[in-house]
Amino acid sequence: MFLILQAIVAILLIIFILLQERSSGLSGILGGSESASYQTRRGLEKFIFYGTIVLAVVFIGLALLRLVF
Repeated sequence: MFLILQAIVAILLIIFILLQERSSGLSGILGGSESASYQTRRGLEKFIFYGTIVLAVVFIGLALLRLVF
C-alpha cells in the first residue's frame, strides 16, 4: 500500500519539479540570468511551488512509514 502511494507521489513530485520556472532558485544564480530582480510567485506558479514542498514532505513521510512498518 505504502509502495504504491510513494510511487504516485514520486511521479507527481517529478512533474511538479519539471514544471517550475527554470531561472528560479540556485540555477538562476549560477546561470547568470539577465534579470536579477526578485519576482513574486503568483497563481499557478505559486501553486506549483507549494505543491512541490507538500509532495516532498509527503514523500519523506511515506518513506519513513515504510521503514517503520
